[in-house]
Amino acid sequence: MTTPALPPITPALMPTYARQPVAFVRGEGVWLWDTDGKRYLDTTAGIAVCGLGHANPIVAAAIADQAATLVHTSNLYRVPLQEELADLLCQVSGMQHAFFGNSGAEANEAAIKLARLHGHKKGIAVPTVIVMENSFHGRTMATLTATGNAKIQEGFGPLVEGFVRVPFDDLDAIRSVAAGNPNIVAILVEPIQGESGVRTAHNGFDYLKDLRAICDQRDWLLMVDEIQTGNGRTGQYFAYQHAGILPDVVSTAKGLGNGFPIGSTLVAGKAASLFSPGKHGTTYGGTPLGSRAALVTVQELLKGPIANAAAMGERIMQGFRDELGAYGVCVEGAGLMIGVILPVASAAPLVALAREAGVLLIVSAENRIRLLPPLIISEAESDELVHRISALVRDFLSAEGVVAA
Repeated sequence: MTTPALPPITPALMPTYARQPVAFVRGEGVWLWDTDGKRYLDTTAGIAVCGLGHANPIVAAAIADQAATLVHTSNLYRVPLQEELADLLCQVSGMQHAFFGNSGAEANEAAIKLARLHGHKKGIAVPTVIVMENSFHGRTMATLTATGNAKIQEGFGPLVEGFVRVPFDDLDAIRSVAAGNPNIVAILVEPIQGESGVRTAHNGFDYLKDLRAICDQRDWLLMVDEIQTGNGRTGQYFAYQHAGILPDVVSTAKGLGNGFPIGSTLVAGKAASLFSPGKHGTTYGGTPLGSRAALVTVQELLKGPIANAAAMGERIMQGFRDELGAYGVCVEGAGLMIGVILPVASAAPLVALAREAGVLLIVSAENRIRLLPPLIISEAESDELVHRISALVRDFLSAEGVVAA
């Protein structure tokens, strides 16, 4: 029986995405069901968002209860749930204060504003932030400029001044820039680069220790973008905790609300007192509803999913090494942020092949599969993920002329 095609996408939507020909109507844990009832193993979690899985009953109940109680009042007034959420995030992060917005881009915008305040306090007229090649920080004008992707910047010039770019994982490049630019005030960095295909530093999280030392020597802010790596994704609540350091600014979003849109900028040290009334704000950030969703999400993450992410991440990465290592496939990442690097120019066709086989995955940077499954994935589901994707990859590589060694 032929599966009926979806109707055309309504022209009322701006064509900002090349959407795949599938729509989902139900989710449970690591699984999604489309409009025809077909089940899919979801290795994307809504792009690292639904860490507790789809339709988590505890988060759903909290959202429903809060929506029937109080949704919004504005930040002109105290929001007790927002204060409770700030306390919990500062407790788990070691940071001092939290600001709440609605997205990762907003969290990074706040970080960039903090860097500029820090610079102006030092008398620097054009405060400049060091950012990395192949990075991704958002699509607002400042975060677009900070992002190391010329393709998504194209057509949006003039970009925002006050950024200088260096290769990721290159301390000498940072020192070289510092020697010739007295306007540097901060470094903005992802602990693991996500959008470019899960790229880790050669010495892992010790890279952050080195950056912390450089920032301390030069009175710069260390600003860590944990939009994708945070909220348990790498096997610690925040990825910088693997390094045993404390940043000055941390931005987070994605997994913070398990699908409810909320982001946060956390500050400590030199950045702790930069914002004061009138310096930053938001209408929707930290509403009672958003705060309740995030509060319950954080509480549930701390009950075991973060440790599970660490264990299942090791299991999945070793599984791919065992099944695909002979084909020249490499694996890197931490926790359940995993990159599977194929020995071909492009792995893009795998997205459609996997979808037809009932697996949802993301291919980034031409030949890198980016795996971001829910943090509650079980051992059996982890093994199924490895086996099903490995079978697809072997067939794909065989068709590309790649054989096992």
